[in-house]
Amino acid sequence: MAVPKKRTSKAKSATRKAVWKQKAQKAAQKAMSLGKAILTGNNRSFIYPQAETEDEGE
Repeated sequence: MAVPKKRTSKAKSATRKAVWKQKAQKAAQKAMSLGKAILTGNNRSFIYPQAETEDEGE
């Protein structure tokens, strides 16, 4: 016979949610930092493909 599972405590679910939010906050901070670095030109670890001109092919 099916028995309902025990309910997860509020503390445990709050802890899990806090961990998830911390990870999201860290990812958002990293993305903002990366965007600022690219916009201000302070990036050193990116290699962009050079725009091809029409003269290169000849």
